[in-house]
Amino acid sequence: MSSRSGVDRVAFAAAHVVAEDERTVDWDATLAFRHHLWSHGLGVAEAMDTAQRGMGLDWPTAAELIRRSAAEKTGRICAGVATDQLTGEAGLDDVLNAYLEQLDVVQEAGAQPVLMCSRRLAAAARGPEDYEKVYGTLLDRVSEPVILHWLGTAFDPQLEGYWGSADVPQATRNFLEIIRSRPDKVDGVKVSLLDAGHEIGLRRALPDGVRCYTGDDFHYPDLIAGDEQGHSDALLGIFDPIAPVAAKALAKLAEGDTEEFHRIMAPTVPLSRHLFSAPTYYYKTGVVFLAWLAGHQERFQLIGGLENARSVEHLAEAKRLAEIAGVVDPEFAERRWSRWLASR
Repeated sequence: MSSRSGVDRVAFAAAHVVAEDERTVDWDATLAFRHHLWSHGLGVAEAMDTAQRGMGLDWPTAAELIRRSAAEKTGRICAGVATDQLTGEAGLDDVLNAYLEQLDVVQEAGAQPVLMCSRRLAAAARGPEDYEKVYGTLLDRVSEPVILHWLGTAFDPQLEGYWGSADVPQATRNFLEIIRSRPDKVDGVKVSLLDAGHEIGLRRALPDGVRCYTGDDFHYPDLIAGDEQGHSDALLGIFDPIAPVAAKALAKLAEGDTEEFHRIMAPTVPLSRHLFSAPTYYYKTGVVFLAWLAGHQERFQLIGGLENARSVEHLAEAKRLAEIAGVVDPEFAERRWSRWLASR
């Protein structure tokens, strides 16, 4: 069986939250969207960046989101463990304790933990040994293998120098040392550096049995298809708006039809590149916009008013590309779009 095709990929969609207003989650619509993702055979990556962690969604609401989603799961679910409950100055022990608090919530809910990068750790750490101390302690406490998340500065500029170095090759070596020290505690790594060559090199350096979950929303089809030496699985924000299309493509890849996989996926790439264009951290606006255009929610609104983070021109192009990719119904989307423009 080829490593590039004929193998089921593990695929998570990082799911957004539906806002009732600028401060409140619409729980019914939010959970209905998770069931939509599960119905297509995708896993749900809960309370991740796509759900506005660190950009409007506070920890108490994220904890409730994790508990509610895990209680209703009909497919795979993983959930973000971070340190965003911290306020003010925080030392290394504060960061570790915050991580441990969130880890307990995720494990008790029955979701697979994703150890997310922490702005507080980036600020408090003085070198790679501090990352080893924090992550080593966390890995010793997990009850099942977890996913380690490496989020690049395009997504969060405050994560400069993560893993103890601003030099990416050195940071990669530090990252790999942590994984190799406890490979039985690591299911996989999610890499969101938007650098396909780096991801392939890291993927080949991982210990046997440790997955690489691509978080590269620019190059995901090639990374998922893989090469003679392996492939990436997926934990992607773009899988939120393109779930039905991605599911069809992944089914073809599992059958060994790599050509059809690429044919189906190809129209989604210009859409993804547009949604994740700089400033990349505003991609959430486009993701929610497309969920609204597709009829998954009644309002185009984000927590904290983030629907205003992208221009009308940016959203118009997102609509056009989404229609080409086959992820929205053109007539339905046009009606919503026209009414929205008229109301501005």
